[in-house]
Amino acid sequence: MTVETPDHRPSFPERRSGVGIVGAGAIARSAHLPAYREWDVPVVAVTSRNQADATALAADFGIETVHASLDDLLADPRVEIVDLATGPHGRVELIAAAVAAGRHVLAQKPLISDPAELPRLIEVLDEAHARGVRVAVNQNARWAPAWRLATLLVREGRIGDVVGVTHLHDKPLPPLAGTPFDDVPHMLLNDYLVHWIDITRCWLEGSSVVAVAASDHRVPAQPADARNPWGADLRIDVSSGASAAIRIVGSVTTHAGGCPFWIHGTEGTLRGSVLLGSDHLVLDRDGDSIRFPLEGQWFTDGFAGAMGELQCAVAEQREPENAAAQVLATVRMTMAAVESAEQGGAPVHPIDLELTAALGGRSGAA
Repeated sequence: MTVETPDHRPSFPERRSGVGIVGAGAIARSAHLPAYREWDVPVVAVTSRNQADATALAADFGIETVHASLDDLLADPRVEIVDLATGPHGRVELIAAAVAAGRHVLAQKPLISDPAELPRLIEVLDEAHARGVRVAVNQNARWAPAWRLATLLVREGRIGDVVGVTHLHDKPLPPLAGTPFDDVPHMLLNDYLVHWIDITRCWLEGSSVVAVAASDHRVPAQPADARNPWGADLRIDVSSGASAAIRIVGSVTTHAGGCPFWIHGTEGTLRGSVLLGSDHLVLDRDGDSIRFPLEGQWFTDGFAGAMGELQCAVAEQREPENAAAQVLATVRMTMAAVESAEQGGAPVHPIDLELTAALGGRSGAA
């Protein structure tokens, strides 16, 4: 069986918009800026709460201007897109300031982590819509090659209707103890697993969430100073009858791990993995197995994909596939998972939580 491989690489318009980056921390240095440099995204300015960090970042990546404040960056006429490479605290007001200045926004994930901020976020997004300002979320894992290609194949109906999605976290966790993650309640569910929740909602598009059940737990030999649990389980049931499961057993000790996933459908199955060099994707259908060639890596091509989609949306005057209004479903699923964990794993039944298709996004291009 011959199967055409959809183009799963990041895509940019012919003219790239000028980017001003807010935040000069590790994620900007290790992922945002290396991706933009590789994909010729013009980063024209940077600002940060720590001026020394901003100055060092600018020197290392050839950024022309270091602004003393967000207001100064927003007043820079070269800045067309504001890239918020900051933590979730205070992010809604940063988005609001950029929208008020008429600047498009790419905001880091998780978009918010406090349910109390949801009404204000919706208010800001309504204002952005009224002004014609695009607000997107850096759900960069959507452009991890195996996950991106799987999304395109699911949308094309290559496995029929999705029956179930399964993820296993078969790799070490990043450093957690003694980091700001210690202060995030139910950190795995509230932050770390956002990428897995988000890609799962992409594969379940067209349905609504019926129930979310989640729990987290400390694991054997977990260090005492690691305040958050290292194990978590999450189940999502949707209106079509499909279900999804995500499992982290702890910080896995292995030299050949990854994050395997399965998408079972009525006409076929997709099997693959991401991270630690495990990247692959196989389609089983009609008695044949097709292993697809993959190009790129989650880090850093995923960050290029998220920015590229916003840049294309701005150029084409449409909503980006990773629009904040669409990612609100991911936010609400994450909040439901935390609520369930607070109730000892009892299922939570969200109201009117539709997993809509991409808002104006294209099924083929990134």
